[in-house]
Amino acid sequence: MEPKAARLRRGEGPRGEQQERPSGEGNTKKDGGMDLVQWTRHMEAVKTQLLEQAQGPLMELLDRVLWEAVQSYPPQGGPVPSVPPDSSSKLMLEFDLLIFSFGQLPLALMTWVPMFLSTLLVPYQALRLWAWPRAGGAWMLGVALGCVLLVAHTAVVCVLPVHVALEYQLPPASRSVLVFEQVRLLMKSYSFLREAMPGTLCARVGEGTQAPSFSSYLYFLFCPTLIYRKTYPRTPNVRWNYVAKNFAQALGCVLYACFILSRLCVPVFANMSREPFSTRALVLSIMHATLPGIFMLLLIFFAFLHCWLNAFAEMLRFGDRMFYRDWWNSTSFSNYYRTWNVVVHDWLYSYVYQDGLWLLGGRARGAAMLGVFLVSAVVHEYIFCFVLGFFYPVMLILFFVIGGLMNFMMHDRHTGPAWNVLMWTMLFLGQGIQVSLYCQEWYARRHCPLPQTTFWGLVTPRSWSCHT
Repeated sequence: MEPKAARLRRGEGPRGEQQERPSGEGNTKKDGGMDLVQWTRHMEAVKTQLLEQAQGPLMELLDRVLWEAVQSYPPQGGPVPSVPPDSSSKLMLEFDLLIFSFGQLPLALMTWVPMFLSTLLVPYQALRLWAWPRAGGAWMLGVALGCVLLVAHTAVVCVLPVHVALEYQLPPASRSVLVFEQVRLLMKSYSFLREAMPGTLCARVGEGTQAPSFSSYLYFLFCPTLIYRKTYPRTPNVRWNYVAKNFAQALGCVLYACFILSRLCVPVFANMSREPFSTRALVLSIMHATLPGIFMLLLIFFAFLHCWLNAFAEMLRFGDRMFYRDWWNSTSFSNYYRTWNVVVHDWLYSYVYQDGLWLLGGRARGAAMLGVFLVSAVVHEYIFCFVLGFFYPVMLILFFVIGGLMNFMMHDRHTGPAWNVLMWTMLFLGQGIQVSLYCQEWYARRHCPLPQTTFWGLVTPRSWSCHT
């Protein structure tokens, strides 16, 4: 008998039957290879057909995007592009934003010259007219002439910068120069007259009074204080390296602020008004704006209240350098308002709070304090309206309503780290609301211009209706 292994080698089964192999096994493998080639060719044909079908809509989409980019590109003197063309031009974009913001700066400086000359000559000359001897009609004529000069001075300082800003469409930074100088010159004029007038008006009949020296008034116009005094504490010499360092730091803050706006604000808010409105998108935009908002707050504080004022104080040998106190350690909003900007706080306390309290007979301290908040909120809102070119009372509501409530609720009796954390949390949230809402309104007024200028169109927020 043949062994089993030999039969298996010959292809026989265990019982001696010849195992039959399928005769079409080789053909099946050949047909499978042909099917794979045909399937690959079929898929290539389908891919080519799909690409041909998608080419038309894709070209239309690209043409539409290009058309929208061309339409949104600003005209000469308009806002800078919201998105950089490529990542290699990052530094150029920041300089573009800086150049746009300070556009027409020479015109703003030329407008400042008559404003300063009016402040330099008119209040001092009016005070000299009022210092005439109080006898006969000469004194009454001097009083009337002094009042006319002050009305003309107020008109020049108030109307001229507004006219120039609207007529020549000044960009935001150039407008900031005008409005800050406008407010500063008006506050200094009022302080000079308020401090020097009582002695003039209380002089006896037939006697004249000595007006303050012109040099003291000229020094007051440049020194970093808003309260007029005949003399101030002075330092023995000027440290010019300290002056240069402070100006360089102020310039660095300006450049860093431009970088923050172009990198953290413009990409987020440039096209937000073109998207459908949603509460979720609004809340997310406010949360996103808290970080750039608090950065801008700190940069403004350091650049102006520290660097700028210290530089001028050093150049003029001005000895009183208490421009701010440790507001960052405040545990109440009342203390924060007193220590954030001591220069403005002293003016408000002296000429709004104390004079208001005197007019109310020494009573109603709450009403006098409310008057301080009202004046400060109106001036802040006017500054924002002047700089941005539109009326959107976010600052007015936050400062007067929310800030006033916080001032009375978070008073000096609250101490401890938890209240300081709460104050910083409210600052973060408030800055986020301001940056988010003002940025949305800025771009909404450029994406959705009014077909016809009306009063209600000017005072109604455009960002409420611009979403498409």
